[in-house]
Amino acid sequence: MMIRGLLAATLAVPLLSGAAAPAGAEHAPTRVHAPVDQVIKALPVADEHRDGYKRTKFRHWVDADRDGCNTRSEVLLEEATEKPEVGPRCRISGGQWHSYYEDADTDSARSLDIDHMVPLAEAWDSGASQWDGQRRQRYANDLDWDRSLVAVTAKYNRQKADKDPSDWWVPAADASCQYLTDWVGVKTRWSLAVDRKELAALRERATECPDAVVDVPLAD
Repeated sequence: MMIRGLLAATLAVPLLSGAAAPAGAEHAPTRVHAPVDQVIKALPVADEHRDGYKRTKFRHWVDADRDGCNTRSEVLLEEATEKPEVGPRCRISGGQWHSYYEDADTDSARSLDIDHMVPLAEAWDSGASQWDGQRRQRYANDLDWDRSLVAVTAKYNRQKADKDPSDWWVPAADASCQYLTDWVGVKTRWSLAVDRKELAALRERATECPDAVVDVPLAD
């Protein structure tokens, strides 16, 4: 079942923007705003399969608006805590960033990776294998919600790799609830499923974040 229908059926109507109609009605919800534990309960559960996955099936770091800056550069510019200078061909110099996974600052753009909050391989396992190439490209370059892609130090992005929350979690204790809502938000935004181990890990983390709220627009 698509997550929009699950959310409309599971969450209280006032928590969903545009959700006055019941599941299956003409007007589907366009945004989820609800406590993280409720949103986790609404996630569809399914076994994961990586058959056929190739990273190249998600075309990423495109320049969608043709302004000379690709997706990686756009995220760096958006997340800079001290704005860098931008030269020809979107060459970035100077600036400062905060990598929230380990609660550290850096002034080197080269030391940063742009992490897909839900990695491409995990997205494939969770439903993206059924998408067409255009939707996978939109997912891989999602600038329409600022939690889908995050600038983090390469060390921790590569440590995370394609692991889900049952196998990897952010090292900074103060980042835990943010990471939880970011992960659940992306899964919700793109109607992606969770497997049972992942679901158990999310539920356990949610007990440590009783006040956490997911606020995310649903992708078309």
